[in-house]
Amino acid sequence: METLPKHLQKYVVEQNYAKYTPVEQASWRYILRQLKAYLSVHAHECYVEGLEKTGIEIESIPRIENVSAKLQKFGWRAIPVSGFIPPAAFMELQSLGVLPVASDMRTLDHLLYTPAPDIVHEAAGHAPILVHPEFADYLRQYAQIARKAIISKEDLDMYEAIRELSDIKENPSSTPEQIKTSEAKLEKVSKGISHVSEAAELGRMNWWTAEYGLIGDIKHPKIFGAGLLSSVGEAKWCLSDKVKKIPLSVDCIKQGYDITEPQPQLFVTPDFKTLVKVLNEMAEQMAFRKGGIISVQKVIRAESVNTVELNSGIQISGVVVEAISPPHPSQEVAYLRFQGPSQLSFKEKQLLGHGTEYHEHGFGTPVGKLKKFPSVCPSQLSDSQWDSLGAAPGKTMDLEFTSGVRVTGTFNGRLEQDRKTILLSLADAKATYQDRVLFDPSWGTFDMAIGSSIPSVFGGPADRAAYGETDDFVAARVPQRKYSDDEQLFQSQYAKVREIREKNLKDQDLDRELQKVLETHDQRFKTDWLLRLESYELVSNRAKSSALNQKLLSDLQQLSQQNAKIAPMIQDGLTHAQL
Repeated sequence: METLPKHLQKYVVEQNYAKYTPVEQASWRYILRQLKAYLSVHAHECYVEGLEKTGIEIESIPRIENVSAKLQKFGWRAIPVSGFIPPAAFMELQSLGVLPVASDMRTLDHLLYTPAPDIVHEAAGHAPILVHPEFADYLRQYAQIARKAIISKEDLDMYEAIRELSDIKENPSSTPEQIKTSEAKLEKVSKGISHVSEAAELGRMNWWTAEYGLIGDIKHPKIFGAGLLSSVGEAKWCLSDKVKKIPLSVDCIKQGYDITEPQPQLFVTPDFKTLVKVLNEMAEQMAFRKGGIISVQKVIRAESVNTVELNSGIQISGVVVEAISPPHPSQEVAYLRFQGPSQLSFKEKQLLGHGTEYHEHGFGTPVGKLKKFPSVCPSQLSDSQWDSLGAAPGKTMDLEFTSGVRVTGTFNGRLEQDRKTILLSLADAKATYQDRVLFDPSWGTFDMAIGSSIPSVFGGPADRAAYGETDDFVAARVPQRKYSDDEQLFQSQYAKVREIREKNLKDQDLDRELQKVLETHDQRFKTDWLLRLESYELVSNRAKSSALNQKLLSDLQQLSQQNAKIAPMIQDGLTHAQL
């Protein structure tokens, strides 16, 4: 963890392996048995190899530190996190070659699918595919580009609503009223989305590739998306004729998705190299590469902290609220206004004395060329040219821009980086445009960013570590569960079956010990199927002549008839009971 940037360290949690209950271990074992049996045929050929190379085993939930040690051979690491972490943090971690692994385990009620990230999805879904160098390269490139995406306030509200609903649904102690309230909140936020941001478009690309991607022949594709690799139900559904298969192109960013429903269509890439090609097509459309007024308008609409970079290299971070455009088309932006805490940086490093504490209430600056030197960007003026403008201690400067913006004041300093002037400070300054006052002398020192154009606009502050906490980097924790006396007894039942398996008991000894557990289960937990399935598997493989075998089979078949929801899970378990 010590090697991570400080602003990312807050997401790392202790896995605390002892917290995993016997039921969770049994759930993991059931899921991995089904997944490996099905995906060894239907997933990309690197999947089964990846399970072995990353240390993912059927018998027990993996220790994330062990997975990380295995991944280091492929240029990656893994860290434990708690549930959802903000998309911006997730992407920055991946751009550093770090796989965030949600350390929580899904509940028995959500065995086949959970909307919340968990260790099945992350460890058994994402980690194995990282052994393929072309996919690993795509994922890191994707994260680098996604870090630059503009995320809107609406996106952040949506993320928070999804996280809250997922946590509530996954918590068995949640009441129907709590779930209903959270669902209503998500619906309200969803209906309030006014536009699709860059971050949302990148989210769609991630969804249709790394999460729900198919690969190979469009008529007979294989699975590589982690969302499919961590859910047997969805893995089977996605390859059926009920799901439309579409060749992957950059147009996938136009296709939305519903995380609560099976996907009616999926995208198929012919190979992993195509992922990078499509990603670069998307990147060419983004504000960090296009710049200009269109990109500035994106961040104004976003109402979140973003960065505008001028052609001098100076980077201004904050909430952009206004871009004044001159009437003539030769220049796109005459003046920029930022509201609230703002930051000035150069090459992603905050300028000394120009952090959010100093620029607490916002920032404003003209953009463009000076009337006196209309053919050159002010950042490239020579010392003698600056002297001719009055850039000397105690002298008054009167700067007229070709846009019509005028700035007057007493010279207070000029900052250079890489032989370019990037910042000019004036005391007793006044900035105006037509009849409007943009900066008043009573407001203090006027620090003016120097640049004549905007080549890049990107999401988040330029120097995240120095900027401080932003809405897209808030850390939350999934609350620890508390178990009732009945739930503790239920857990102890599973612990006894696991102990019987690990002792390698057979025949009569196995029969005798299982009978003791099942007597209690028959009295107290008549509708539980997974422990009976685990017991059936043990008896079928270690005591085949036992009468207990037939009793367990009969009990499981009866439970299937009583509950259609669990019937497929029981049937799948019975299919793979014979080792």
